[in-house]
Amino acid sequence: MAPDPLATVDVEALLARMRPKLHRYCARMVGSVIDGEDVLQDALIKAMEALQSVTPVNMEGWLFRIAHNTALDFLRRRNRQEALHSAEEVEMIADRLDDVESRQIAATSLRTFMRLPVAQRSSVILMDVLGCSLAEVCDIMDFSLPAVKAALHRGRTQLREFAGEPDDVSQPGLSEADRTRLSAYVGHFNARDFDAIRAMIADDVRLELVNRTRLKGKAEVSNYFGNYSKVSDWHLVTGQVEGRPAILVFDPNEPAGRAKYFMLLDWSAGKLATIRDFRHAAYVIDGAECVVDRG
Repeated sequence: MAPDPLATVDVEALLARMRPKLHRYCARMVGSVIDGEDVLQDALIKAMEALQSVTPVNMEGWLFRIAHNTALDFLRRRNRQEALHSAEEVEMIADRLDDVESRQIAATSLRTFMRLPVAQRSSVILMDVLGCSLAEVCDIMDFSLPAVKAALHRGRTQLREFAGEPDDVSQPGLSEADRTRLSAYVGHFNARDFDAIRAMIADDVRLELVNRTRLKGKAEVSNYFGNYSKVSDWHLVTGQVEGRPAILVFDPNEPAGRAKYFMLLDWSAGKLATIRDFRHAAYVIDGAECVVDRG
């Protein structure tokens, strides 16, 4: 009997290690760190279900293939499907970039990546951001080598052209209603007045502590605030993530540093209805457009 390749693999440990890298790919494919996490969660569910009946030889490549296909499904559902295959599969040079250009592409905004057609976007992200080989890119995308080289060449050329354009897109600020609600929540949270916050939440409130757990109902979610009361590595600030009202969480010892992670809140009938906290998925903020509210 042939040995089971998964018998010696700690699947949960592998998924935990791969999760930030997979998210980086998904977020750049769909143009949003928030939507990217949703796509990643769907992909991991598909992977866990598939592992009951398949035994992938190359687990990491297999996971990227699932993430790639799940991202494409998401784009189709969003009615932004683009042509995947070029009619002309021309042999193009697809050498590794020098360190400077690699860093420039890795720092490209998610909004800019979304301007590329899907095939170009995918090939550039896989090779120039995540460091995959040409063979790995072909396997993940299920493209021929000439097609990948063509997409990579065109994508790199487009990004060089985009780099010369002014990035003058400004995000509208928070509405007064959003600012008022978020400011009240942040004020109570920073003052550790969690009883005041409990008074703000709906009886059927839902909490997703991303990459950790989901809770429902006031009693269960109240324990979440109790856990925050036991630590002091956070300071909350109102702001926006990708144009959405959000709470940015900073290290209190580095108030001028970058936000460590963020929270998203939704309200219904004047009560806090859902909380999405990315404390245990700090990788999600990588590449996110975060703005501190100055209102």
